Amino acid sequence: MKAVVITTAGGPDVLQLKQVDEPEIRDDEVLIKVEATALNRADTLQRKGSYPPPKGASPYPGLECSGTVLAVGKDVSRWKVGDQVCALLNGGGYAEKVAVPAGHVLPIPPGVSLKDAAGLPEVACTVWSTVFMMSCLSAGETFLVHGGSSGIGTFAIQIAKDKGATVLVTAGSEEKLAFCKKLGADVCINYKTEDFVARVKEETGGKGVDVILDCIGASYLQRNLDSLNFDGRLCIIGFQGGAVTEIKLNTLLPKRLTVQGAALRPRSPENKAVVVSEVENNVWPAVAAGKVKPIIYKSFPLSEAGEAHRLMESSEHIGKILLVP
Repeated sequence: MKAVVITTAGGPDVLQLKQVDEPEIRDDEVLIKVEATALNRADTLQRKGSYPPPKGASPYPGLECSGTVLAVGKDVSRWKVGDQVCALLNGGGYAEKVAVPAGHVLPIPPGVSLKDAAGLPEVACTVWSTVFMMSCLSAGETFLVHGGSSGIGTFAIQIAKDKGATVLVTAGSEEKLAFCKKLGADVCINYKTEDFVARVKEETGGKGVDVILDCIGASYLQRNLDSLNFDGRLCIIGFQGGAVTEIKLNTLLPKRLTVQGAALRPRSPENKAVVVSEVENNVWPAVAAGKVKPIIYKSFPLSEAGEAHRLMESSEHIGKILLVP
């Protein structure tokens, strides 16, 4: 089969489509013929050599896919050959075929095309596991998501609104903010021209928000703490603004703040299966009802994976970028 190989650590040009061995499935896995895979920031970090795949994972990038089941291991009972599915992957999505534990596979939600479903597993599992399972966002609370126009952001806006939260977002252009508004965001803040802390305080009557989902890290940490309400929860899922910083602990204590961090890929297979099950039970009904949609910006053939990475690193896109074998 063909797969995108990281020939050496470096820029987008190191991604090359090559002939490779087909994956072998274990007893608890299914083999999927890939219809599409979607890009994630982690793929660009893996390409640069700073985010190696976990032990035993495919060396090829790609953390999610959609496609058709080609084969099932002898311990798999739910899935059968011919099923149309999407899946959360440890890696290997940038390929024509991929092996995945059966517990990390999801049915295609009604109303979503097989191709577009490739853009759902990673964002759905990330947002549900952090914002809802860890930070316990509930109806009537306020929620701030940074990078509102990203794949994570566009999904988070929709599911948080569906669950009854008031949603604030930051993004870096008026076009992106307008798109977030269209998805249901209540307050849209241009981080390049506005102080998001001041705007959050203004919009919440001086209280701050209850939950923040942050992909920036160090450069936003103190400002995020300053933006939280009493008993507020900050969940950090990325370090686009650095990984080391100082904070004033006296902002944590009086307001009883919680700072959490999370990543999907390093989780155990058992833990991922719990998240996937939660997503199917709690998120898929909203997708099936048309209240939450995958936001797809552009598709590239697998052979143009480098171009797709350039687009992601330019941050000009809104939503997800797909690769199609």
